[in-house]
Amino acid sequence: MQNTWILVANASEAKLYQNAKRFAPLELVKEFHHPESRNKGSDLASDRPGHAQSKGTGHGALVEATDPKTFEIERFAKELAEELEHGRTANSYSRLVLVASPAFLGQLNGSLNDQVRKLVSANIQKDYTRLAERDLLPTLKDQNAL
Repeated sequence: MQNTWILVANASEAKLYQNAKRFAPLELVKEFHHPESRNKGSDLASDRPGHAQSKGTGHGALVEATDPKTFEIERFAKELAEELEHGRTANSYSRLVLVASPAFLGQLNGSLNDQVRKLVSANIQKDYTRLAERDLLPTLKDQNAL
């Protein structure tokens, strides 16, 4: 079966579509929302870095290794990668098309394991999350993604 999954995403939302036949309409499989990715970093973390007592007379300040907004974006990318891995192990698709805003596409590709990465047939660096569903299939065909 030549079932293709199409993930259309940005850092805060995603839609997973299925295309069972080359010219069949897209079927929505699942929607994902991660509103934390839209929040300001200051809304996601405490007001100030913590303090740690150092050995000696000085004091040290703890600095966050990753800013909270980046952490939430990475978390969403990992959530989507896990869903794609689950679909792969269930043999739900044999091809994968990733459509995402450029920065998030890099984050998403970095979260995929090797087995899922092998199934990716196209990477499109566009944010089509607001594109009407009826317009998505022709747009993907125009870009030779399907």
